[in-house]
Amino acid sequence: MADSNRRGHRGRRPIGRAIECATLVAAVLVAACSPSRTVAQPANDAQLQQQLTLPAGLRVEYFAHIPAARWLVQGPDGSVYVSVARRGEIVRLFALSHLGVPDSQAVVITGLNEPHGMAFHKRSFYVANNDGVVRFDLDARGVPTGSPTYVNRYGGGSGHSTRTIVFGPDSAMYVSDGSSCNVCVERDSTRATVMRFDESGANGRVFASGLRNAVGVAVNPATREIWVTVNERDNLEPDHQNSPPDKLNIIHAGGFYGWPYCWGNRNASPEFNEPARCAAMVVPALNVQAHSAVLGITFLDRATALPAGLRGDALVASHGSWNRDVPTGDKIIRVHIANGQPQSYDDFITGWQRPDGSRWGRVADVMVAADGSLLITDDEAGAVYRVFQ
Repeated sequence: MADSNRRGHRGRRPIGRAIECATLVAAVLVAACSPSRTVAQPANDAQLQQQLTLPAGLRVEYFAHIPAARWLVQGPDGSVYVSVARRGEIVRLFALSHLGVPDSQAVVITGLNEPHGMAFHKRSFYVANNDGVVRFDLDARGVPTGSPTYVNRYGGGSGHSTRTIVFGPDSAMYVSDGSSCNVCVERDSTRATVMRFDESGANGRVFASGLRNAVGVAVNPATREIWVTVNERDNLEPDHQNSPPDKLNIIHAGGFYGWPYCWGNRNASPEFNEPARCAAMVVPALNVQAHSAVLGITFLDRATALPAGLRGDALVASHGSWNRDVPTGDKIIRVHIANGQPQSYDDFITGWQRPDGSRWGRVADVMVAADGSLLITDDEAGAVYRVFQ
């Protein structure tokens, strides 16, 4: 699915119109190129609570206002960091008060190349840029300081621009690198993969391949396996609006996950028609409605400010479709997990998209904060929300 975190978009429209849409600035891209349209966002917490539909007993409030807020990570001192890829910045929300809001907000890093995923690891701060991971030292307070140092490079440039980083249970660095296109054979072997590097960022190799755009990357605390959310391709005939499904994959070393040759459960893509490749494909752990644009994922084992019955499950931010006649997604979904495997999913928080297809926000990432509450970024409304009971 095209998830609006890449530079070019495709749809069932004339080439001239597609080029026109691809050149629009990000702030108006959705309104101009999709069937949905943007509307005014809620002005305060009371209106926010009214606009969103949450499970009984949960509350939602504005946590911060950051234009184009994208990805989240918790700092060692409990502060929250938010990446703003469009501006090349990292914002720090410092010292959460007893009211559940940050006491201060400051841009702490500028001048990066489309920063997306972030990670703190052994007294260093790492940011996944479009073209490689950079490292910052931490000062005595645990705050990133100094100039960035590239610890590796990988395929960057056009196409899907987000890169997400985690450190695995083996302390190795894992970085997702989205494809350069909708459907193609990549010239750069690092694209459409999850890369594995040494803890220092050196000695990179492809860990898992055939992942068109694995935006969400997280370690399951129970199984210690790496889960990814994957945005699948567009323009698959004869029913491009309802296929192929987006997906969750549990990735393993050397696994091939289908793209561009295969989709769904070992279906051959018509552009290649190579079913033999699909026989070796690792099928999705869970299929999700086509064009949902599944992005951030978080496990709920530490979500002490949410109902206890959620602790064994995960939440995923669905950014929402741009190229369906009837928009889908734009919500938080709950993934039900049993025996270490995703079993099913259902809606958890909805309301950013209205019944008529209009939108006032688009959720991107979701994270359990140090106090056990849930934080959600919205890169359309420029907001971070906090959810708690």
